[in-house]
Amino acid sequence: MLIKNFIEKMTFLNKKISFIIFIFFLLNISFSSYSLENKIIFKINNEIITSFDITREFKYLALINPKVINLEKNEIFEISKNSIIREKIKKIEILKHVKEIKLEEEFMGRLLNQNFHKLGVKNKNEFKSKINELGFTINEFEEKLSVEALWNQLIYEKYISKVKIDKIKLEKEINLNKKQSVFHLSEIVFNVENKKNYTDKLAMINNEIKKKGFENAALIYSVSETKSLGGDLGWIEENSINKDLANKIKNLKTGEVTQPIVIPGGFLILKLKDTREKIISIDVNDELNKLIKIKTNQQLNQFSNIYFNKIKKNIKIDKI
Repeated sequence: MLIKNFIEKMTFLNKKISFIIFIFFLLNISFSSYSLENKIIFKINNEIITSFDITREFKYLALINPKVINLEKNEIFEISKNSIIREKIKKIEILKHVKEIKLEEEFMGRLLNQNFHKLGVKNKNEFKSKINELGFTINEFEEKLSVEALWNQLIYEKYISKVKIDKIKLEKEINLNKKQSVFHLSEIVFNVENKKNYTDKLAMINNEIKKKGFENAALIYSVSETKSLGGDLGWIEENSINKDLANKIKNLKTGEVTQPIVIPGGFLILKLKDTREKIISIDVNDELNKLIKIKTNQQLNQFSNIYFNKIKKNIKIDKI
């Protein structure tokens, strides 16, 4: 329990340290000439977008997806510019259908909780403190979340009747996925001190496999506990194996072996002794509902892009 508490404290501390570094980076970010002065960059209908707005948009994007800080400055500018233009266009359209950009308090609370988790903060007050360090207010952050949520609601109401889901086809996919491969495997685990030793050792192992068989080579060269069994691992279910490794095994014919696979502390060679299919237990209704949700969201996203491009044509965007 003491170890668990220590790990939890260190994990939380690391998150706080990472966030401090992250804040420092964002507070010092610049967009070359655009950061030298606050000037108008675009005009969307009657609304202006300044260089200051674009810098703030980047800080918001980096807050919800820190990976963007690894981009080049010109890429950062383009992404931030396009993001804020997209948001402005969405707001213009949303306000044709609602009186204000605002969500119900309970729904907003759920959205904020999701963002608390991403940043490793405990509550709304701590979250407010952190975004204030970036020059944001909680109201501004909530408005951005509200725009996306209300846009999604608008798209749902306009297009949900046009979403087409082939439930019979999805059920067939689920039934196919109920089949899982099970592999009868043997292993040789070996380690070496340097590259030359690796070449020599592998040559000796391959030679032994060719002359007297895999099991005999395992007895001689393997450092795994299975060596006394000729490297036999027994039957291994596909879902208990790393996906990349499972794919390597699937490409083998019965009796074939893999190329050496790098593992912690050495190398692994596997032999496929046999394979068979196993029917696994799946809650068909549960899986069907998951697939329906995924397919529905995919189609709604397509409708969202179509609708956005349609309304964008009627928006006047001027570069100043």
